[in-house]
Amino acid sequence: MPRLEGFGDDLNVAVFGASGGIGEALVQSLAETRNVNRVYAVSRTICEASQFIHPIGCPEYSDQTLRDLASRLPNLDVVICAIGLLHDDTFGPEKNRSQITMQNMQKIFEVNAFLPTLIAKHMLPKLRKDRKGVFAALSARVGSISDNRLGGWYSYRGSKAALNMMIKTLAIEHGRSFKHSAVIGLHPGTVDTPLSKPFQTNMAKANLFSPDFSASRLLDVVEKVSPQDSGKIFAWDGEEILP
Repeated sequence: MPRLEGFGDDLNVAVFGASGGIGEALVQSLAETRNVNRVYAVSRTICEASQFIHPIGCPEYSDQTLRDLASRLPNLDVVICAIGLLHDDTFGPEKNRSQITMQNMQKIFEVNAFLPTLIAKHMLPKLRKDRKGVFAALSARVGSISDNRLGGWYSYRGSKAALNMMIKTLAIEHGRSFKHSAVIGLHPGTVDTPLSKPFQTNMAKANLFSPDFSASRLLDVVEKVSPQDSGKIFAWDGEEILP
């Protein structure tokens, strides 16, 4: 059974995007963690409640709805933003620059960069000041500028790079007042969810993770980070991903 050592007891955790593949797995794993008191599962569709899971419906992530939500939540120990978009029924990642459109680019940047930043705006002040706290947002290795050797996927790469910059900037400000906290990005690997489904054809099975496996490893990273790691991006195996 997992345990978030170093956080103390009776933890309150919030997961945004709790109805997605990785988000749902994170919620379930956290609910089985011995020192977690309550998991606030925030999503557009209501998740199933249990003794430890408190579902919260959030039809839209706006300043007002997030402000109202923050006012109803207790102090938090961990906040994880598991919201992300790579494609939908109308578009996919661009293979070349001719496929770039303003509409699709705006949609991807809104979900991958703007919404996590807005969530951080309202949730970072909810972290405890007197002990370890972590705010984590799902990023991606393809958001690393130095690691980009293949090109393509313009909007997705750009949105994750933008998110990484937001994480770094938020970490600097947050660290001035919250000395025990870390603000980090997490790369979950390629996970068997609808987001990656169209791109699994030629992938080795060993490189495709189940949501449960990815969630467990991501929580291992959350467990191990310290305030000195704030602003960094980590892969599922704990490796730091460079900008």
